[in-house]
Amino acid sequence: MAYKELATKGVQGLTPYLPGKPVEELERELGITHSLKLASNENPLGPSASVQKALITALPLLHLYPDGSAHNLRHKLAQVHGLDMQQVTLGNGSNDVLELIARTFLTEQSSAVFSEYAFAVYPIVVQAVGAQAKVANAYPVDHSSMPYGHDLDAMLSCIDKNTKVVFLANPNNPTGTWIEPAVLHEFLTKVDANVVVVLDEAYFEYMPDSLKPDSINWLNLFPNLIITRTFSKIHALAGLRVGYALSNAEIADLLNRVRQPFNVNTMAQVAACAALDDETHVVQSVMINTQGLKQLMIGFDELGLNYIQSIGNFITVDMNQPAAPLYDALLHEGVIVRPVANYGLANHLRITVGSYQQNDRVLRALDSVLNGPAND
Repeated sequence: MAYKELATKGVQGLTPYLPGKPVEELERELGITHSLKLASNENPLGPSASVQKALITALPLLHLYPDGSAHNLRHKLAQVHGLDMQQVTLGNGSNDVLELIARTFLTEQSSAVFSEYAFAVYPIVVQAVGAQAKVANAYPVDHSSMPYGHDLDAMLSCIDKNTKVVFLANPNNPTGTWIEPAVLHEFLTKVDANVVVVLDEAYFEYMPDSLKPDSINWLNLFPNLIITRTFSKIHALAGLRVGYALSNAEIADLLNRVRQPFNVNTMAQVAACAALDDETHVVQSVMINTQGLKQLMIGFDELGLNYIQSIGNFITVDMNQPAAPLYDALLHEGVIVRPVANYGLANHLRITVGSYQQNDRVLRALDSVLNGPAND
């Protein structure tokens, strides 16, 4: 039997999301050690000491099911953001929240809008439920202010009577591009109240203060707005999978109807609560990232490589040639970065900002694969 025929049409045509190559896999394949992974936008600081201490304290609780409502974490998130607990929806990473949104609001009769070069999970969750994906062209490469960025007018033009959801990442992954707060606010005023706007702020904490939108307060102005954030990036909890949505209480209630009751495990809840109390770790992470972005940009300039201006914890660089062979060559140097041909950027590699030493290593590896090994 062809079991594929039993699946829904949307699932039949899906291409699974491909995560960054694990270090263990590379070392097993090539028989090398001391590999470096800068492919998945992980925080080089790792989780804070207070988070690690909280996890150790929680270990004796592992025989018990998690709190299905995640009361403590939802309460703390509500306090941090000045909202009610009823406005918080938790997910097994923010990807889980994006899927909840698609399952709640999209059907085969509806459409969702997102931008060219947008996060790869948007088309996956849209197609999985059989909805139509409407992709707006991004700004062209020669656009003076924000090449590869979201063209909000193009996105507005894609919205029609069947559109139920708009996905909008700010900053965007994999391009690192952003939207000025006033421009984003104006866009929200133009979207019909019957269309849910998902503002994906996975990299919000890395943004300069001058570019951070007042999105939490906008929830009072735009009842159709959902904000999604994650603990995987600035808080360095990618391995525990904790994400969340902030919205009006009615939308949160709908999302929680399809949310699995134990989708955020005990350790993840404990770690996330501890992370919210550790502002020092956030400040240090931002400082390292700001310095690291400058270090990488200077290195790319010296190598004669163009790159997309970024305010995330990653930067996407134009290799001026098909990037796949260079990606493979970097693997043999023990360095894992992220090819982004699946985003329509076949000449680009996305590189996570690491520590000073990690950034230096990836720059030296790039120099080696582009120009040959250095002579000692």
